[in-house]
Amino acid sequence: MQKTGAIGVFDSGVGGLSVLRHIRDVLPNEKLIYVADSGHVPYGEKSREYIEARSHLLTHFLRQQGADAIVIACNTASAAAVTSLRSQFSIPIIAMEPAVKPAVTASRNGIVGVLATTGTLASARFAALLERYAGDGEIITQGCPGLVEQVEKGELNSAYTRALIEKYTTPLLARGVDTIILGCTHYPFLASVIADVVSSNIALVDTGAAVARQLQKRMQAELPARVSGMAAAHFFTSGDEVHASRIMSILWGENVAVQRLPQAFL
Repeated sequence: MQKTGAIGVFDSGVGGLSVLRHIRDVLPNEKLIYVADSGHVPYGEKSREYIEARSHLLTHFLRQQGADAIVIACNTASAAAVTSLRSQFSIPIIAMEPAVKPAVTASRNGIVGVLATTGTLASARFAALLERYAGDGEIITQGCPGLVEQVEKGELNSAYTRALIEKYTTPLLARGVDTIILGCTHYPFLASVIADVVSSNIALVDTGAAVARQLQKRMQAELPARVSGMAAAHFFTSGDEVHASRIMSILWGENVAVQRLPQAFL
């Protein structure tokens, strides 16, 4: 018998909507369930154990909602929890990772910058990624405290947001980067401001589209008896649902009603 399922996606907050948009483009007939863990944002400053525990709890919730494939739409959570999640759940679990390989390949001078949370940059997963793909390129990393919070507040174009972007990109530009990896799923929502600050000569690399394609490939290979659910998107948050509805409607591009997670998952 064919089984109808759903795709579950979670992030520390609203940033994973940048990935969800790509998933909707690639798999337009799927039922999507998105959880913004905004009651615990940002993940980047929290311990690996804390992030891992939240990731397991949210995955259990998404499974209860009928998700038979999970996307960890957060670089920090991917680094902290993907190994343990894959050991516990026998479904496709797709993780994020900064696009070091394509950025190094695309770079003209081999000098690549990475904007990411401190949690991502400190992870063993990211260190292994650099070792595997950096090659002869020079990778310059930059932690960006505060940027996630600006996106969570919906302040995409404020003077303070721009000042933070200038602060974090100045050291990269001084080192001569010609390519910058957006190493957090919140950052694509700031791409237009980042591009304006660093100039059009700097290429910005986002991994959302590649993650959506990988999800499609894994589902085709591992869930052959599955059929697409009714095309729809459902949104949940561990934060304030009124605020989340306002911000996520802006980022998603249409009005959405966000539900608060049940008490057991807060």
